[in-house]
Amino acid sequence: MAKYGEGDKRWIVEERPDGTNVHNWHWSETNCLEWSRNFFTNLLSNLTILNGEGNLFIKTTTLRSLTGEAYINIRKGKIIPGYEVNLTVSWEGEAKDNEGNSLLKVNGSVEIPYISDENADEDPDVRVIVEDESPIGRRIKDAMFQKGKGVILEKVRVWVESMSRGGPVKEDLEVKKPAAQAVKQNNVNVPATVTATAATNASVKKEEKKKEIKKGRKNIVMTEKFNCRAKDLFEILMDENRWKGFTQSNARISKEVGGEFSIFDGSVTGSNVELQEGKLIVQRWRFGSWIDGAQSQVRLVFEEPEPGVTVVNLTHTDVPEEDRYGNATVVENTERGWRELIFQRIRAVFGFGI
Repeated sequence: MAKYGEGDKRWIVEERPDGTNVHNWHWSETNCLEWSRNFFTNLLSNLTILNGEGNLFIKTTTLRSLTGEAYINIRKGKIIPGYEVNLTVSWEGEAKDNEGNSLLKVNGSVEIPYISDENADEDPDVRVIVEDESPIGRRIKDAMFQKGKGVILEKVRVWVESMSRGGPVKEDLEVKKPAAQAVKQNNVNVPATVTATAATNASVKKEEKKKEIKKGRKNIVMTEKFNCRAKDLFEILMDENRWKGFTQSNARISKEVGGEFSIFDGSVTGSNVELQEGKLIVQRWRFGSWIDGAQSQVRLVFEEPEPGVTVVNLTHTDVPEEDRYGNATVVENTERGWRELIFQRIRAVFGFGI
């Protein structure tokens, strides 16, 4: 393409003196994070989750935080949303007896660690945390998860749909439609090389943002043998009291698909993706020291080649090479943790040596 002031003027793209981006022909980007905070505050504050069912009273209170990035790109009036955000909502609950007397009041939070435009058609992971881990506190927490998860995810879908329609710039786009039509009627053409270059550059930028969280990932593959039945080993790995015993740390483990777990005093959290008793465990894993949004997947396949002998094939995928502090020993530490803090301790405590 000719430089400005040279060559055929029909192929020259000049900046308008008034600075107007007619028809949003060039790429424009609008930061939507603050708008999104206000949007979620309105959507998620003071939502009633339970109002007496099972003598439980639960409601959200306010949006505690929204971090990450959210933006709208526009070219030629086409809306291209981009976002990777972490959302936390505060909630409170109360349990009463049959006479209406209060048994316990608790506070907690709901965290959605990774809402991304690349997964816009999927529901993100939801974590429910309660400050009181007593039996009644956990009962209130379980009710919040069962009843509140769907309510909160529905509000997230409303925001995702609003972003797809333009978010805070939707009204501005509606105003500019007549001008856009006038440009088309006047046959104002911009060279394909200009628009193609702009589109390519912006597309690359967007893809780079998406891939930031994926770069530097590695997989861990291990095979371990135990002198026990596959069913016994499966039960140990899914039982929080036995986890507490052989790791000497706090643990909370759901035995349901979709249920959450927290092990090693909360330094590792995740959820169950697939469970087949004595055969398969698939879980999402996340270490608290990882960058926001980073998730990995653990797959444990149990085989019993002969009675009383179990072979476990571990595949731990998408483990980041660095944590949020720049330490480049995450993969090494994770592999050593599996071997020394889990498998070897199970053998030592339960006598499953090979």
